[in-house]
Amino acid sequence: MPSHLSADRPAAQPPGRGPVDALITQTRRLKGEVDAVRRDTQGDGTDPRDRWQRALCELALHQLNDLDEHLAQLRDGPPPAPPAPRDGSLLSRVGSAEWHLLTDQADWSAELYDILGRDPHSAPLTLDELPSLVLAEDRPKLTTMVTDCLVDARRIDGEFRIVRPDGAVRTVHMMGEPVLGTDGGTISMWAVLRDVSELRRSQRVVSETRDSLRRHRQDTQTEHRIAVELQEAVLPTWHGSLRLPHQGPPHLELAARYLPAASGALIGGDWYDALELPDGDTLLSVGDLTGHGVAVTSGMAMLLGAVRGMAMAGTEPGALLGGLNQLLDTTVQPALGSAVCCRYRPGTRTLVWAQAGHPAPLLFRDGTGRRLGAPPGVLLGATSGAEYGQAEVTLDVGDLLLLHTDGLVPGHGAATAADRLLDLAPRLSAAPTAQDCVATVVTEFGATEREDDACVLAVRVTG
Repeated sequence: MPSHLSADRPAAQPPGRGPVDALITQTRRLKGEVDAVRRDTQGDGTDPRDRWQRALCELALHQLNDLDEHLAQLRDGPPPAPPAPRDGSLLSRVGSAEWHLLTDQADWSAELYDILGRDPHSAPLTLDELPSLVLAEDRPKLTTMVTDCLVDARRIDGEFRIVRPDGAVRTVHMMGEPVLGTDGGTISMWAVLRDVSELRRSQRVVSETRDSLRRHRQDTQTEHRIAVELQEAVLPTWHGSLRLPHQGPPHLELAARYLPAASGALIGGDWYDALELPDGDTLLSVGDLTGHGVAVTSGMAMLLGAVRGMAMAGTEPGALLGGLNQLLDTTVQPALGSAVCCRYRPGTRTLVWAQAGHPAPLLFRDGTGRRLGAPPGVLLGATSGAEYGQAEVTLDVGDLLLLHTDGLVPGHGAATAADRLLDLAPRLSAAPTAQDCVATVVTEFGATEREDDACVLAVRVTG
């Protein structure tokens, strides 16, 4: 119903059909584009960001549907009878009403009967009767709006909830103004009302998914921080090259580097380690527990602690990997891992090593390199009771041993990655220190976008 600022003011004429038709066309084209975006955001429902994006698209569609309905009604005028309700629609048709103070009568449009769920053949409710449809806790809000309009000539713009005869609770938005007589007094009140229940529901979904996304981000940031701190606490922190043993003439020079994934958020279960053992031998190990996050990093810490404990107790590499496999087999959270464990005996310069589904160490000597022949060994956690073989190789002074995890050379399988590392043999052999060897590898592969994290451990025999 048109807005009345005074009783003798002429009613506004409806706009021409041409401009409104153009707006309707634009609105419907935009609806199609938003709906296409919504379909593209369909996921499995587990990612809070996907749910939030989908909810925003649905809210935009609700609002565009609402706009489409209003523009069509503006163009065509109110229908003679309320249209049949549509399941899942916004029920966004606009109803209008005018309450006459002098006669205590009311005029309702057909749409308002439908919105409020009233029998279209019944008499419209007066202002005194209208609160009977409203939830008790919202009645003071309606009373205040009506009183301010009638007494102080203020515009009405607010929402309240009604209970339809079928028991459904709906949210209604009402806008209105007082109608003034020639003496300036209020003679009636007009209002337009629409059901905004689905619109408000969509807004709640957007708000809830936004809050869920914010909590998810906070949880992710917290988990990432814990994973980083745990990794930093467990992995050795070497500044430059490490020489072993710490006492007496060194027989090994070592350097290592952890290379994070490109995203920076994927903290995984890769490790490297070197440990001087009580009998004078040296433990060398690298490994990778599949997955990312705090659970995987803590699992890596558990495995690395077990490696160190068994090595300190004198366990040979093959038996050590068997113990790790049994440990993973008995954990609550199933996991898979790979590893290489080596025991270097300086008296004979012998390297005894075993592997569990892991790339073999690379040996560089006199400007060339080769893969060490791998003994049998399956992935850790793949099967119960697995046995792991051992291999031995005698090293010479000046030899370089390179141990690494799978993700060191991004985008390549284990065999191809090893070939690319072996191609660095002349440069690695010419590097003066183990730290320079690691720097050469990092320069070659470290800047490459990698999907996974990786570790590299360089060991040079010095005596």
